[in-house]
Amino acid sequence: MVATYFFLNFVIAMSKIWLKIKVVLRRMRATISPAFVYMLCAAVIMWYILKLQYTYTTNYSVLVNIDGERMRIPCVVEGKGTNLFGYRVYMHREIKIALDDLKYSIEEQKNPDTGVVEGRSYVIDPQSVQSILSVRFSDIKLISVGEVPAIPVEESEAVDSAS
Repeated sequence: MVATYFFLNFVIAMSKIWLKIKVVLRRMRATISPAFVYMLCAAVIMWYILKLQYTYTTNYSVLVNIDGERMRIPCVVEGKGTNLFGYRVYMHREIKIALDDLKYSIEEQKNPDTGVVEGRSYVIDPQSVQSILSVRFSDIKLISVGEVPAIPVEESEAVDSAS
């Protein structure tokens, strides 16, 4: 009962708002020429296109797949606005990188109380990731790569590397 009361009040309020919007649009149509609105829209679009020709520096996160581990790596990139816009809008695919192509070290996680090794992980050098990604992004410049998350070593790999 209470829900229908609130719903009816909501519908009445929205219909009043819609009527006010119609009145405003009717008044605008009477006072502002449609040609002016078209030219204003064209000017805004042209201004945006011209601004895209400048060089910008921005943060961009790249979806990377390193031997089955998917992660987002934050990067700072520099390039023309059109290229950056293209990467932001159209580049949603992941970049596959083999672990063998990267510089990494294996870090052990030990229990502080017992000193027993609980797990191992690959710690990847961000410079090696930057060099591989800069080849993939040919028309924008990769300035820096943020922190690359550690990849846990699977148990089968940990046994092979220990022996």
